[in-house]
Amino acid sequence: MLMIVSGCSILSNGDGYEVIYTNKSTNQSATRQEESDHTIAIIPKVVNIPYFNAVEEGAMKAGKDFGVEVIYTGPTVADSQEQIKIIEELIHNEELSVDVIAVSANDPESLIPVLKEVRDQDIHVITWDADTLAEGREFFIDMVDPETLGRHLMDTLAWNVDEQGKYAIMTGARDAANLNEWIKWIKIQQEEYYPDMKLVEIAATGDDPNKAYLTAKRLIKDHTDLQGIIGNSSVGPPAAAQAVKEAGEAGNIAVVGLSPPNPMNEHLKSGAAQVITLWSPKKLGYLTVALSENIIEGIYPYDGQYIPGAGKIRVVGDSVIMGEPIDFNKENVDQYDF
Repeated sequence: MLMIVSGCSILSNGDGYEVIYTNKSTNQSATRQEESDHTIAIIPKVVNIPYFNAVEEGAMKAGKDFGVEVIYTGPTVADSQEQIKIIEELIHNEELSVDVIAVSANDPESLIPVLKEVRDQDIHVITWDADTLAEGREFFIDMVDPETLGRHLMDTLAWNVDEQGKYAIMTGARDAANLNEWIKWIKIQQEEYYPDMKLVEIAATGDDPNKAYLTAKRLIKDHTDLQGIIGNSSVGPPAAAQAVKEAGEAGNIAVVGLSPPNPMNEHLKSGAAQVITLWSPKKLGYLTVALSENIIEGIYPYDGQYIPGAGKIRVVGDSVIMGEPIDFNKENVDQYDF
């Protein structure tokens, strides 16, 4: 069922996807002098996990600030075919007129045909969080430089296991371009700087919290001498920390990776996890809407550009880089709320 929520009205066409969008702001925006009549569709990899919930908050805030309608809709499982169905719904729904589709791709290749169809209808396409092949979009919004992030994730684990021992990586969707790029740099950093460490398994969770938990339990059982786990998608570290805690291995198996701080707060304080890394997903949602509104107006991102509400951006080729990664540990985790 496709639900479109605007104020108190709900429309349904019976196809099983949830869509929420803001009303246009009734007040003058702090960054626009008058309301826009534009509509921006934001499609995450999956809905109803903390990371993408925080992205939604930022996107909706930007919708109000810029006076644009923001549709936020995604699949309940991290699957590219489900994303394709949602995109087809958006462009074939006669009640909608979408100006931009911004997608975090579960697969870099499979979305290309439908995104080309979108662009053939003069609808802008950008990617954020996870990219497609370049021909599918106009530009990609990356959170951080992928080499910097991948190498840093490896460092955070190595520093917590005395730079030795076996480790595993828990990833999300197996074909997600951003996750695989980070894995590449994790492996390069380990091979170059930590020769006494050994990667024993890369396990995909499909960005499903329950599958991630079961995967973490299996990794601990299958690799009895495991020293650490890197979770490079947001469901990985909470699941790994819970499994480590239940196995009585807190402090013996290090847990690091990418996650919002709130789901990791108690795990960091208890010692079931050592450090997590992220950026502000709210800022990512806000920036995606802001840059989408800009391209409708014919303003494309450039290096050093200041985006109201999001700050300065870097532009490298056809990629926007939002900022630098942030580390959270037991000492500073209470300073953040997302």
